[in-house]
Amino acid sequence: MAEIKDPENTIVMETTQGQVVIELLPDLAPGHVGRIKELTREGAYDGVVFHRVIDGFMAQTGDVRYGKSGGASFDPSRAGMGGSDKPDLKAEFSNANHGRGACSMARSQNPNSANSQFFVCFGDASFLNRQYTVWGQVIEGMDNVDKIKRGEPVQDPDKIVSMKVAADA
Repeated sequence: MAEIKDPENTIVMETTQGQVVIELLPDLAPGHVGRIKELTREGAYDGVVFHRVIDGFMAQTGDVRYGKSGGASFDPSRAGMGGSDKPDLKAEFSNANHGRGACSMARSQNPNSANSQFFVCFGDASFLNRQYTVWGQVIEGMDNVDKIKRGEPVQDPDKIVSMKVAADA
């Protein structure tokens, strides 16, 4: 496994395609990192599908309301339309590049609407810079992200089996 320098700021995401290790960037996006860790520790992301996966662009997940397989409100036709019951986050845009392995928050047209959904970039998506909040970087397992089934929506989607803060594992 990747060398984990700061277990409190590292996420270990087990997907149906294998493990992905994400280094969190609290100096860049403290509010967003706090939310990701809060939802992770609540188990909110466990079972959540990758509902929107665009080849060459990104894999999106994190709809803890409609995208959580086995959850009370699970609805594959609505996956991507929900979030958590927590308030939306204020944007924390930065100069961080949306390059391969960048983890960033999804949002609506309102810049301050990020809640629980996020995406992992497959390659250069620098056109998103300073418009979406980068909160992490994949440090191991991008080969597993590359294997996630594509689609908008995805048929029989891959999912997050479990997501843990490394300090808790």
